[in-house]
Amino acid sequence: MARVTNGVIYFFTSMDGCDQVSISREGTKWCSPSVLGFPRIGANREVKKAVEAYWAGKISAADLQKAAADVRKTSWSSLKERKVDLIPSGEFTLYDHVLNHSTAFNVIPKRYLGLGLSDLDVFFAMGRGRQADGVDVPACEMKKWFDSNYHYVVPELSDETDFKLLSNKALQEYTEAKGLGVVTRPVVLGPISYLVLGKAAKEASPNFQPISLLPKILPVYKQLVVDEPILALDKALELDKHYATAYAELVPVAPKIMLTTYFARLDSNLNFIAKLPVAGLHIDLARAPKQLDAVLDAVKSTRIVLSLGVVSGRNIWKTDFNVAIRLGQKAIDALGQDRVVIATSSSLLHTPVTLANEKKLNPQQKDWFSFALEKAAEVATIAAVLSGSQNPEVAAALEANKVSIAKRREFEHNSDDAVRKRVAAIEEHMYHRKSPFATRKAIQAEKIKLPKFPTTYHRFIPCEYFMITAVSGVVLTTSWSKPTRSVMLVLSSARAKLPEAEYEKFIAKEIDEVVRFQEEVGLDLLVHGEPERNDMVQYFGERLSGFVFTQNGWVQSYGSRYVRPPIIVSDVSRPEPMTVRWSSYAQSVTTKPVKVVDLEGAGIAAIQVDEPAIREGLPLRSADWDEYLQWAVDTFKLATAGVRDDTQTHSHFCYSDFGDIFPSIQRLDADVISIEFSKSDMKLLHTFKQYGYSNEIGPGVYDIHSPRIPSEQEIIDRLKATLSIIPSHLVFVNPDCGLKTRGWKETKASLTNLVNAARWARLHAA
Repeated sequence: MARVTNGVIYFFTSMDGCDQVSISREGTKWCSPSVLGFPRIGANREVKKAVEAYWAGKISAADLQKAAADVRKTSWSSLKERKVDLIPSGEFTLYDHVLNHSTAFNVIPKRYLGLGLSDLDVFFAMGRGRQADGVDVPACEMKKWFDSNYHYVVPELSDETDFKLLSNKALQEYTEAKGLGVVTRPVVLGPISYLVLGKAAKEASPNFQPISLLPKILPVYKQLVVDEPILALDKALELDKHYATAYAELVPVAPKIMLTTYFARLDSNLNFIAKLPVAGLHIDLARAPKQLDAVLDAVKSTRIVLSLGVVSGRNIWKTDFNVAIRLGQKAIDALGQDRVVIATSSSLLHTPVTLANEKKLNPQQKDWFSFALEKAAEVATIAAVLSGSQNPEVAAALEANKVSIAKRREFEHNSDDAVRKRVAAIEEHMYHRKSPFATRKAIQAEKIKLPKFPTTYHRFIPCEYFMITAVSGVVLTTSWSKPTRSVMLVLSSARAKLPEAEYEKFIAKEIDEVVRFQEEVGLDLLVHGEPERNDMVQYFGERLSGFVFTQNGWVQSYGSRYVRPPIIVSDVSRPEPMTVRWSSYAQSVTTKPVKVVDLEGAGIAAIQVDEPAIREGLPLRSADWDEYLQWAVDTFKLATAGVRDDTQTHSHFCYSDFGDIFPSIQRLDADVISIEFSKSDMKLLHTFKQYGYSNEIGPGVYDIHSPRIPSEQEIIDRLKATLSIIPSHLVFVNPDCGLKTRGWKETKASLTNLVNAARWARLHAA
């Protein structure tokens, strides 16, 4: 069976009966429970650790593949144990599933060929770049996967792209699972979604459009059976003829294709989707439950099987069984039980693996949550109820869910009245700075006295793990080499052992080292390095009311990088200032200005308030944009508008397309913004040219997600491109993002080249 999502198509192969949508159990027809995808990390981050060990030369490729196979085995077996019938395979990856698709289909840019690298190392070089053993190649571009925090590696396509199937990963993993006694549904990214998610390579002809390659790629797909995620986007309507053509060709060789959509409603796209010759359609009812009636009307007269995404693949909340069962029953009443599948709304990639590893959560709050394995069990329970199961375990699970949901709803009613009153008291003038940017810029220039092309970077310095031994409150040993860096253990076990005075002495020493490092490199606007912070989000969450934290709630951001987001459980408030103590200390040990993320009252001249998720949170449907952008921009302005004119506000935005929302970026009115620039062929420059931008901006001149060190000339070339569009008096010079994931040696070399490039610009481009 194949499935399609928001414009990305996944083909599921029909093998050994795995294309069945209704399975007979206990003599009755059974709504099949389905999971669309599963986290790749492993319950204890086994894959992350193995990948990074391979990069470090500590394990072989065979060891890495064995670790990956062990995690796949555990995942498939765990889903089977939870009575999931339609188990996915083929979606596992060591870095990114879109990158896997590109390498399997021979979409490998020429710069990665002929280097003497193994197939595995070519794969990783495309994802993260490579600079070793005489090989020096940058990484491919990354972008956010729809409105999630997951980043995919963008395919580079041109008129000369020669599609051919180099490996059939879907079939390989299907066979692997079958050998373990687990029958799965292989998942493959669909042709239209794949092409639309790609971009024109530099060598492509001027008017080239990736979708024009559809006739060339379809013959390769005929060797497979597919996921189409762009169907929830507005742009899918323009592709209706391409969909009709593609599926007319694919259905004869893959007759059990289920078109899978997620993250948004289908809206007008439903008109052409219902006419496609597919066997099934998956819809996201967790995000868009109101679309069910229209979808039922559209498919009722067809033979299309409807897969209902009633268990969210995006959040960590327990599913309300009553709501899910009502939706499922409505579909069964309209279509019959044999045409309904109960499923997760999307892949569970976006959730942690299991709640079982959480030992420190408050029992009341833990009862509200559901991670990937728990969500798989929820799918099976809902399907069993809708199939009329008389199993007492199912009845007990249903009753327990009612109690849990009721307790959570009761808690939600007990809001923080002070927070509600402050929100109600917001007035229009609170959203605006005292003076326009031109006035502020002149005042700030007089106070901060930065040179032209000022150099800086984003908050975090490299985070290298270390061990610390503390006995009776005295630090005895540390195992790093200077410059030192503290993060994880000091905040957890070590801080618990150290008296407050000893801890503060330790952190002060760290900040001294960080400031000296930046001064030695030659940066102009410094950061305090945040050595006291365990994580850029968790640190703040721990100082706010309304958050809870997990031990193992890891979700993939990109490659081997995983994040552990705090969970908001109630109204959020700030009991006291969060960053003043150490930011003001950093300013006290240098004559250069320090950029921080809190109060100007401590003598700080520049304040950074990051909004990396502003584009990520944008709804997929443009009809919903205005309301979201009004709220998002007003929220930022409310947080920053109260500062004085002489305080410079900075904000950073991560890997995303901003062309569609650039007027809203302008409306933020930040004094300085910094953006990703180096991996996207500098295409954002064209957006600035189209709209113009009057405030200051720091286009990221090198990629911090790669260990590769950029040359001084590369950075100069990017500055030249920037200056062809942006006036020199508005340009800051900085990396793409924060340096937490990088090592000290590469960081010093990269920042040195950055500073030298800025000095060149002052001499030759001012």
